[in-house]
Amino acid sequence: MIQCAAGMRPMLRMLLALAIGSFAAPVHAQQEPDTTFDTRVSSPAFTSRHPRVAIDEAHHNFHTIGGRYAPFAALIARDGCNVVPGREKFTARALASLDILVISNALGHEDMDDSAASRPAFTTDECKAVRSWVERGGALLLIADHAPMGAAAGELGRTLGVDMRSGYTIDTLQAAGQNPSLIAYDANHGLAAEHPIMRGRDSTERVGRVVAFTGQSLRGPRGSAVLLRLSEKAEDLMVGLGQAGPGVPAEKRRPAGGRAQGLAFTLGKGRVVVLAEAAMMSAQVAGPERRPMGMNAPGSDDRQFALNIVRWLGRAL
Repeated sequence: MIQCAAGMRPMLRMLLALAIGSFAAPVHAQQEPDTTFDTRVSSPAFTSRHPRVAIDEAHHNFHTIGGRYAPFAALIARDGCNVVPGREKFTARALASLDILVISNALGHEDMDDSAASRPAFTTDECKAVRSWVERGGALLLIADHAPMGAAAGELGRTLGVDMRSGYTIDTLQAAGQNPSLIAYDANHGLAAEHPIMRGRDSTERVGRVVAFTGQSLRGPRGSAVLLRLSEKAEDLMVGLGQAGPGVPAEKRRPAGGRAQGLAFTLGKGRVVVLAEAAMMSAQVAGPERRPMGMNAPGSDDRQFALNIVRWLGRAL
């Protein structure tokens, strides 16, 4: 059940301070991986086979295996995956050796504050190569966050049949406290409780609550499962990096009710998960007070959600 501000856990209440004065203060320069995050897995899923997982680093990615996604990489490695950095552009040859490809917050320019960051991060040929690889049996986790990341990944999204808004999504009905850009999902509020990703292998792996730490909104192709559904009160603030806040005018607000922040679908012989927010797969400390953000923040099952996504993509679920 989503808690109101008065009943929030102290750590989650502290997280909200990251957005003082706005819904989404630009703290990206102060985000670092949490080196104390516990990556042990009590019952690994991949014991007899070890899926080769590449985490993309070839497209100015904000999250990489050696940076902010180091805890995620270590966690799925403990689950039995063979995790490697993806340092090549996407071609049939480069993708052929992979079982799972993870792309998180690719950019069109290395400087997120540069206007060129919103340019396409992938060429048309790369987008076609990824789709073809999935159709032949590959598995893709594509994560594209708020502006400018949604725009940078937009062409790849369209190639897969996914619409990305590339704004800032807020949801006053499902807000994890007073900040409507921190959105909580549970069985009564937008979480697809009966999807295999949420059920896990048994009751100990069930995902009951997911928290997203400011992202965009998605619409999936026909037949896709909505893992994280926004409420009818959700809106997309169509503004640039760091410009979201309560004063965004009506002409820059678009209804986002019923859209998603998490999708899962099959494509040919392959599987795809698309997420509209990247921090939930991370374990970071942010800001001068080094507040936890992601899998390390109490009050959610984001850690189990991350494991279950990779297990579903790797056909262990």
